[in-house]
Amino acid sequence: MAEGEDKSEKTEPPSQRKLDKAREKGDVPKSQEIPAWFILAAGLGVLAAFGPSMGAGLTRELSVFLAKPHELSLDNTGALALTATAIISVMLVMGLAFGAIVAAALAGHFVQHGLIFTTSKLEPKLSKLNPVEGVKRILGPQGWVNFAKGLAKMTLVAIAITIVLWPRQSLLAGLPAVAPGQLLVLFREIAIQLMLAALAVFAIIALADYLFQRQQFYDRNKMSRREIRDEFKESEGDPMVRARLRQIRQERARKRMMAAVPDAAVVITNPTHYAVALKYEQGVTAAPVCVAKGVEAVALKIREIAEEHGVPIVEDPPLARALHASVGLDEVIPPEHFAAVAKVIGYVLSLKKRR
Repeated sequence: MAEGEDKSEKTEPPSQRKLDKAREKGDVPKSQEIPAWFILAAGLGVLAAFGPSMGAGLTRELSVFLAKPHELSLDNTGALALTATAIISVMLVMGLAFGAIVAAALAGHFVQHGLIFTTSKLEPKLSKLNPVEGVKRILGPQGWVNFAKGLAKMTLVAIAITIVLWPRQSLLAGLPAVAPGQLLVLFREIAIQLMLAALAVFAIIALADYLFQRQQFYDRNKMSRREIRDEFKESEGDPMVRARLRQIRQERARKRMMAAVPDAAVVITNPTHYAVALKYEQGVTAAPVCVAKGVEAVALKIREIAEEHGVPIVEDPPLARALHASVGLDEVIPPEHFAAVAKVIGYVLSLKKRR
């Protein structure tokens, strides 16, 4: 924020350039609830599609702990080997689920802002270590919003779980008497129903949070009129500097134009308001070329230089105005003026022969 400028002055929407700069720094509208929804959806998909096979695999790998616990070696070496074997077995069975969850977490970020590669978020900031700033973040508006969001999420999920489990009170009370193999099937069914209810709740929360974060992002990047002017100056250049550069270019072009007047074959005037200098070398150039033109003061300067170097000056107001309007510098005159210009140049050449 510029010095002497407060948030009340930031009333203009952010420019695309400022949004691009914010993206380069990793500042984009994002909600942490969307990756959470993707993770939950991936877990539900894996549980629904591969739940039975994973349950059977876990039962096969871990049944030894229930079936033959007395045969397990629990000394130092045996306990470590048993733990490592159990972890590897569980990872082999649950590897697909873990991979799906990781892919879902990445997809949850990708759908919001695409791929972003930046190191600015990794740069250490002393302000993050300031306890006062930390308290401001916790007790500030964003902190209260996060608290309300978490409370609403817990409340809605609790309601959804209650709706799913309340009709199954008697079934849950009899779980201790159910065989281990049937427990997994029952748990899978209940887990799918719970995740479906939670998924619906999380979808509403994630959408609302993303819209809120997007609005916060745009409010955070709003610009004041002064910032817009400064950005325009940076991108387009200072108007005074541009005007000065344009003036310098015009002066240089005028000097080059005046330097070409002595080589002209004739200068056609109006007599003082317009002046057009044409270059023509018989047998060298196919048609006359405009090497200089101007009005008022520039026209007078062209006449002055032409007189100093003995360039013929012919007064033809209609032709001078027509040539000035239709031909640019270093351009061949238009075909519709060939006849009129040919008469003028013929007249000039006849004068030279007489001399």
